[in-house]
Amino acid sequence: MTYPVMRELPPEQRPRERMVKEGAANLSDIDLLAIMLRTGTAKASAMELAAALLGRFRDLRALAQATVEELSELKGVGPAKAVQVKAALELGKRLAALPTEERPVIRCPEDVCTLVMEDLRDRDREYFQALLLNTKNQVLARETISIGTLNSSMVHPRELFKMAIRRSAASIILVHNHPSGDPTPSREDISLTKRLIEAGEIIGIDVLDHIVIGDNRFTSLKSKGLI
Repeated sequence: MTYPVMRELPPEQRPRERMVKEGAANLSDIDLLAIMLRTGTAKASAMELAAALLGRFRDLRALAQATVEELSELKGVGPAKAVQVKAALELGKRLAALPTEERPVIRCPEDVCTLVMEDLRDRDREYFQALLLNTKNQVLARETISIGTLNSSMVHPRELFKMAIRRSAASIILVHNHPSGDPTPSREDISLTKRLIEAGEIIGIDVLDHIVIGDNRFTSLKSKGLI
């Protein structure tokens, strides 16, 4: 199979541009290897070199086990490209060897408070945050969506769900603090929550609850039947 020279491809079909637009997970092994190689030679494109490497070493596991000298033996690769490939594959091996991170699991509003209370209870401005959860209600991330004034914060659905989509979150729990120490939800809190729930339904990301943090106290809008 003949692979085109990178510069002859339309920009939207080049591996680098496709990675930015579609994400690394949507690229083939050859595409990713071509990005590592960066350039081809006068006689072979980066994609042709990538295909030749995979053809010679059969699969990624064998390629990762190859030495720099063995990689360099393929015409057009050379020591510099071999080192680039070896370094990238070694980083992948080290990442795979890292211990699995223990993610907090949210089962009830108290679990949310355990995570955020000490950080938010003494803030002098409203911090609006979101806990991004996977399908098992494990916390993928805690993101600050906006920082407001003494008694208000501006939250746009676009900013909230942009972060959720980026993290592939299945659901969200909203959290914000009241600097006054009183966690009683305001009418604006309730109205905003309902608006965000509606936006989430359209996108397919559930807003499970909204927790208002006070001074060592909290209110769950869902538990209070407010949403």
